[in-house]
Parts: sequence; structure tokens; C-alpha cells
Amino acid sequence: MGNAASAQRMSATEYLEWERAQAAKHEYHLGEIFAMAGGSPRHNFLSSAMGAELRAAVRGKPCHVLSSDQRISAKQGERYVYADTVVVCGGVRMEPGASDVLANPSVVVEVLSPSTEAYDRGGKWGAYQRIPSLTDYLLVSQVSVRVEHYRREADDSWRYRVIEAGGSITLANGATLPIDAIYEGAFELDAG
Repeated sequence: MGNAASAQRMSATEYLEWERAQAAKHEYHLGEIFAMAGGSPRHNFLSSAMGAELRAAVRGKPCHVLSSDQRISAKQGERYVYADTVVVCGGVRMEPGASDVLANPSVVVEVLSPSTEAYDRGGKWGAYQRIPSLTDYLLVSQVSVRVEHYRREADDSWRYRVIEAGGSITLANGATLPIDAIYEGAFELDAG
């Protein structure tokens, strides 16, 4: 998750006000603030590639692709996070009383890093699962051509698939992403 940014605990309202004035990003969980580390060139490339491929895949659909700067409400007043890429379908809805906190992500993408992988698979994934609008969660590997895809089923369970070279990701909204296009050129860059 990152290191605690402050020993002082904050309320959610205090965090949101404080965070808006910060140059770096911080996540919030039950009063604690955690600094988010910058990514390696490969991490940043894969995040951008996912955004570009998602944008192409949802063109013509009522969806918007947002960058890693978009704060997400994982649970109002308790948990605020940032993802590497976010897709919102059916209109962007902000948390009540805020103009910069997304309440209804449809697709969340996390590019896995050694320092955040356990968090992305654990506590952060647990928080994402409770967002009613979320239909797809994608975990993108930096060490091989591999994307793990969790897709919400009609009974509210999650289906898990691994997509590797030559495959494609099909999102709940019907958009398809060719995995080779996402990774094209990625391994020419340092993973840090």
C-alpha cells in the first residue's frame, strides 16, 4: 500500500481537503494516509497502453476512460484509492458533496509492482469488490505477457481468468482488448 504519510489520523473530510492540495497522491483507509509511489517506465507504459486500448475498445459505448489521477471512493467516508486506469460506463457519478471522487467505476486496472502486488490482490481488491458498479478488475503483470481478469457474474460472484500472449480480454460490457497490443514494446523498458 505504501508508507503512512502522517502519524496524525484524519477524518475523510480532512483527508479530501488535504489531498487536493498535495503534489503527490495518497490513499486513505479508516483515518490513515498512505503515500503512493511513482511507477517504473514499464509500469507507466503498461498503464498508458491499457488506457489507450480501453479507449479504442469502448469507442461508441457510453463509457469514459480515466487516468491514474482519478480518486475513487471504495467506501464513502472510509476508503479512497487510485487505480492505474479506470473506465466508467453509463455516466460519471461523483461521491455526494465532491466533484473529484468517482463513485461508480466499471473497470479498474492495476499494473502489478513488487511493492504493491500484495495490496492490489488483497485489501484493495477486497474494497473494489464492494463497489456495486464494478464489473471488471484487471491485474496486469510487468514480468510476463499476462493479465488476470476478475469479472462480476449475474449472481454477484466473480469469475477469474488468466489471459496470456495471443489471447484477448472480453469485458462485461462486450469490449475486447487484444493482449499483444497492450504489451507491444513493454519489455524494451526497465521494470525498475
